[in-house]
Amino acid sequence: MSILLNAETTFIVQGITGREAVNLTRECLDYGKGAKIVGGVTPGRRGRDIHGVPVFDTVAQCVEHHGRPVDGSVVTVPPAFAKDAVFEAIENGVKLVVVVTERIPRRDVAQMVELASMHGARIIGPNCLGIIVPDVIKMGGIGGPARNAAKAYTPGPVGVISRSGGMTTEMSSTLTAAGLGQSTAVSIGGDAIIGSSYAELMPLFEADPDTEAIVIYTEPGGRMEAQLAAWVSEHNSRLPIVAFMAGKFMDEMPGMSFGHAGTIVEGKADTAAEKITRLAEAGITVAEEISQIPELVRARLA
Repeated sequence: MSILLNAETTFIVQGITGREAVNLTRECLDYGKGAKIVGGVTPGRRGRDIHGVPVFDTVAQCVEHHGRPVDGSVVTVPPAFAKDAVFEAIENGVKLVVVVTERIPRRDVAQMVELASMHGARIIGPNCLGIIVPDVIKMGGIGGPARNAAKAYTPGPVGVISRSGGMTTEMSSTLTAAGLGQSTAVSIGGDAIIGSSYAELMPLFEADPDTEAIVIYTEPGGRMEAQLAAWVSEHNSRLPIVAFMAGKFMDEMPGMSFGHAGTIVEGKADTAAEKITRLAEAGITVAEEISQIPELVRARLA
């Protein structure tokens, strides 16, 4: 099994005629069993097609053409229009929205997340690469071209969650090389406000019988690790978790931001050292190097 996606998941691509979206669409169509992309949206471009995917002016037109509800959407529109695109998807019944767009204003993201909650929908991202179920389907640019994704990701028992899109693939590739495949890998995004945190995805992995362990990639800044530690402790999680904490050097440079918008250390609780302590207290093993992750996962599974 998997979480969030399966071979029957249908989705659309909003902003499909943009250069990045054209490539992303091709990658998803080519990967695994081939994504069921039932339409794309770019206002004013109705009647065109991208790699055989029909283009419409609105999400409503996509849904009408499909003849039944659409499961998901990948949003690749410019930051100024991202909130409207997400609202349009959710208001037309889409329950899973993967927001690839970077640099969306925090106020807009907060409103997007609030609307999703009101409609029983889930947002992954923004500023993320999406979701992949190895050898089955990918939704977003995760893993890159299909041939590269097929090398990095293989089916197996380890769920992967990462704030960094590239490191989602790096950790999965490291696991794959060690003979440990992945059940589902999720790039959750590196912004200060995101739609789905570690703790919010844990119940889904917890309920998946094919997931036997979790690997996470994390960074200084924000409260997500504290939330994860609290969730694991409160729910007595059955899943062993191995984490890798990047950016430990930032503990010596408080108030600075590096890379992702979310890596802003505002106090002691945001530091790498404090996060490592919290994770360890919850029984989460923290790797010193990414190369150690497979060995640590095997030890926890044993």
